[in-house]
Amino acid sequence: MNKTVSISRDMDLSPYQVFSEKEWARHRADTPMTLTSSDLAKLHGLIDPISIGEVEKIYLPLSRLLAYYAEATVSLHEATKKFLGTKGKKSPFIIGVAGSVSVGKSTTSRVLRALLARWPASPKVDLVTTDGFLYPNAVLEANQMMHKKGFPESFDRPRLLKFLSDIKAGKRNVRAPLYSHFYYDVMPGHSVKVDNPDVLIVEGLNVLQTRELPKDGRAVPFVSDFFDFSVYIDASEELLLSWYVERFMRLRETAFRDPGSYFHKYSHIDDEEAVETANRIWNEINLVNLRDNILPTRPRADLILKKDASHRISSVALRKI
Repeated sequence: MNKTVSISRDMDLSPYQVFSEKEWARHRADTPMTLTSSDLAKLHGLIDPISIGEVEKIYLPLSRLLAYYAEATVSLHEATKKFLGTKGKKSPFIIGVAGSVSVGKSTTSRVLRALLARWPASPKVDLVTTDGFLYPNAVLEANQMMHKKGFPESFDRPRLLKFLSDIKAGKRNVRAPLYSHFYYDVMPGHSVKVDNPDVLIVEGLNVLQTRELPKDGRAVPFVSDFFDFSVYIDASEELLLSWYVERFMRLRETAFRDPGSYFHKYSHIDDEEAVETANRIWNEINLVNLRDNILPTRPRADLILKKDASHRISSVALRKI
């Protein structure tokens, strides 16, 4: 078969409809801007700037889309309860946000949380990162897995699944473990309380990850099974590396200087060695995780936000089937 024809047919079978920034911006309609420049200054990451213009063109249309999805999901849940003749508890609308290290998942999640909380109904919106569900460093070290931190096997998946199951079942005061990037470890005795939100955003590297299915057909839940909508933040490997190194160098001048920081040792090396160190960590750990575990989950997302060199979202791909 002609390779060109084969590729063309594959493209025709794509489950996504792709929009340029300008095309996507048209779908904002009359969605009001509810954030100020001052609000955004508190939401963006260390090297991940975001402007009012980008919120207007990208995030307001997304907020409008999510409002439709949330309304339809609530109606579906009500229809199911009516069919079963049960009352049941409120089930929150759960949004998953996935993507590589340094791509800007946290900024996207915080902006979405701020916008969704300002919907006319003033819903309660919570945000949880899956970092808290990593095994503690002591466990990873005992199992010689520190070099795999952030890989799917480094997470306490049963605990994460139990957390999401309780949230989806409408349970009150569900606790999520707390992670500290300063100490680079799960904080024993510390947790975040999630109390019956209307919307929950779950952010993490591998939240769209699947696992090997059992041969006997036994039901095995994935984290993404609990999501009502999922977003993947995408960028080229070259950009991700440059952003990772830039963030590493910024942290050397800030958080790493504190003697209590897990990475304090990197504040004493010179710039050339620091760049080499950041590149080595990226290539040996983060790039491997991206290629083996994170990027393969991209086609499972409902929405893909593609970033350019300036951190701006240049295109949006929305799943149509």
